Amino acid sequence: MQNKFARTLVAVAIAGAAFVGTAAPALADPVIVDQPDTSDLNDIYTFAPLGIPVFGLVQSVVRAVNGIIPV
Repeated sequence: MQNKFARTLVAVAIAGAAFVGTAAPALADPVIVDQPDTSDLNDIYTFAPLGIPVFGLVQSVVRAVNGIIPV
């Protein structure tokens, strides 16, 4: 009976230590991060709704064609 009680006590202690160890990051102080400076991101190469800068891509293709075939 005493051996069973000791094993139970050790199991509860190990489980409690594991619980406290995994809960420690959640109890840490949060870091407040300021918003990024996006004041210079207003050109056509940064507007990318599809993941590709659409207007910049079109302008680059037009410039490439005008470089090959002079108008």
